Amino acid sequence: MGRRNKKGRDITGIIIIDKPTGRSSNHVLQQVKRLFDANKAGHTGSLDPLATGVLPVCLGEATKVSSYLLDADKQYHVTCRLGTVTDSGDSDGEVVSTSDIPEFTEHDVLALLPSFIGELDQVPPMFSALKHQGQPLYKLARQGIEVERKSRRITIYDIKLLAITADSFTLDVRCSKGTYIRTLVEEISDALGSAGHVIMLRRVAAAGYIEQQAISIEQLLASAENGIS
Repeated sequence: MGRRNKKGRDITGIIIIDKPTGRSSNHVLQQVKRLFDANKAGHTGSLDPLATGVLPVCLGEATKVSSYLLDADKQYHVTCRLGTVTDSGDSDGEVVSTSDIPEFTEHDVLALLPSFIGELDQVPPMFSALKHQGQPLYKLARQGIEVERKSRRITIYDIKLLAITADSFTLDVRCSKGTYIRTLVEEISDALGSAGHVIMLRRVAAAGYIEQQAISIEQLLASAENGIS
């Protein structure tokens, strides 16, 4: 058991949370921190509210390695719905435009994916946690304000096609830190001759941790009721 002080317990460890959809990463972080009464806590890379999956939460002295975990590679499963653009790039946002959906095949998608593998320059979306003059971009975006963003070098290590329908596709993406999957999906949709947005996003691996190791908030709460310390 960790020592207690006025700011919480001196407890150290890394907990792999399976973040539920509809909650911010910081909301989940604060839940875990309160549950363990930890004096320090931090996560290792935000997930969009829509997204689910692997969210390593560092407690106590483990927060000293959080930056290393943040810099690590990630893996995602993502589903794109074609024909509609939203302001946020996902189904949480407002529809801003629509487009036709051309007929396409598995071969069509597979043929264009290699052009998105390797080092790429990607412009971060306005709906992101990056800051402009101290203000998170997503807060500016909600006010209808758009500012210029510099492109950033990212690496897409691999993309696999998992499924397609007449108006959607699902991908497995392995990528470097700082990759915005919403932006990648929009670019792939454009290459298909349409437009699209994310309707499902799940982080299946991060910093060597995989989804099979993750525990839900509900499981964690149940463990607490059974006397974790």
